[in-house]
Amino acid sequence: MAISNEILEILCCPETKEPVALIDEDMLKKINTAIEAGKAFKRNGEPVQNLIDDGLLRQDGKYCYPIREEIPIMLIDEAIDMKTVG
Repeated sequence: MAISNEILEILCCPETKEPVALIDEDMLKKINTAIEAGKAFKRNGEPVQNLIDDGLLRQDGKYCYPIREEIPIMLIDEAIDMKTVG
């Protein structure tokens, strides 16, 4: 996954306008493990159904916006609630 630095500088949380940053490999594994176990939930309360290819973590660490097929999903209701990931 290659999001350019220019795009990263533009992207922000659509709710709070906080900066977002790419997650590291360990966090990606942690999120996908929680998804596989049925323990990861979107902020709207629905379980996350599909593994993510990468993610953009909000600066406060509360939500992660999934990246699938090189497309950041920057929708508030699609954000993964990180407290459900563990």
